Amino acid sequence: MTPRDLHAAEDSVDDSVDDSVDEVDAIVAEVRRIEAEAHALVTGVLAGGYSSTFRGSGIEFHELREYVEGDDPRAVDWNVTARLGRPFVKDFVEERDRTLLFVFDLSPSMQGGSGAWSARQVAVRILACFALAANQSDDKLGLVGFADEVVHFVPTRKGIRHTLRILRDCLRLRPEARRTDMATALAFANKVLHRRATIVLVSDFVETCPETELTACARRHEVVAVRTSMPETLGVPRGLFRLRDPETGRQRLVDGLDRRVQQRASAALAEWSRHCDEVLQRAGIDCIDAHVPREANLEAIAGPVRAFYRSRGHAKAARGRRR
Repeated sequence: MTPRDLHAAEDSVDDSVDDSVDEVDAIVAEVRRIEAEAHALVTGVLAGGYSSTFRGSGIEFHELREYVEGDDPRAVDWNVTARLGRPFVKDFVEERDRTLLFVFDLSPSMQGGSGAWSARQVAVRILACFALAANQSDDKLGLVGFADEVVHFVPTRKGIRHTLRILRDCLRLRPEARRTDMATALAFANKVLHRRATIVLVSDFVETCPETELTACARRHEVVAVRTSMPETLGVPRGLFRLRDPETGRQRLVDGLDRRVQQRASAALAEWSRHCDEVLQRAGIDCIDAHVPREANLEAIAGPVRAFYRSRGHAKAARGRRR
């Protein structure tokens, strides 16, 4: 299916979702609750972080001026300098226009878990912080929803109604899938974005972390990963419990008190986390780790976003010192 097909079908995708009136009302209420929570965070503890963290789509020439002490020698315009007999530098400014494209994992693995929220609900709350800040900055937002294929596409636009529609879609869509194909979603995002943009990739990364496609996207765009993790992915709970794979439906009984089970699970989880970290690092992609809390707590949302803002600020300051 092409981007054009998905664009034409986007309204029919919404209409084809067989929700009861109660379910729709619950989703609308959840979007409003998330909007209120995110608004409080954006205007409070996270205020000012968005604009200084995300870059625009490029830089544009502003003016030519005489060199002053402290200017970057690489900015010298040698043709003008030679013609006028004194050094001149080119001044560039960052384009203000920004585009954020959310590439959102809608697979069943984002739905389960034993925390206060599902991984999907935590992810939508984090996206709401970015989305509302983008709306305040008059930036464009879009959405690519994927599971075993790209199942939903919302082209980039501006406006609060468009923002709330994206949050609603992230909560509402429930595609049937038995696997997660992140590579196809990233290739699709690369195809529909014609200018440099910021891609916010949201997934639990449990099944896939495609290095080739991640690297290709990061070469053309600014890519930020939001990696959600349920409490049980941080360690096997102690006790006897039944484990169900949300994507295949297979179940098995697990003895969390068995030391060998604990050791094997810890080793597998550590290896999964290490592999994912290495792939993202090699691709040059920053990662926001969002752990689902046992009890509802907005600090679980604000903390990772605030840490991301801080790390970006430190990296920017370090680049400035190297210059």
